[in-house]
Amino acid sequence: MNKGELIEAIADKANTTKKQAEEVLNAAVETIMESVSSGEKVTLVGFGSFEPRQRKAREGRNPKTNEKIEIPATTVPAFAAGKTFKEKVQNL
Repeated sequence: MNKGELIEAIADKANTTKKQAEEVLNAAVETIMESVSSGEKVTLVGFGSFEPRQRKAREGRNPKTNEKIEIPATTVPAFAAGKTFKEKVQNL
């Protein structure tokens, strides 16, 4: 499912227009991204949680030359599925 299909499904379930569904989806995604990028954890009970995670600096290798390179520490976004979401996927 792509974003357009998701918007259409939301519009059908919420009995609203596609434009309104798109605005709500965009606002929700933007708010989640802003919160996580400022260091906050966003939890949607039953669905899952989004949070920033720290990756330590580590040593890697250039696959072409096999030369060692230093990969710096960084912060990455992470998602952990909630219990209800996991159970729904397991019952496929």
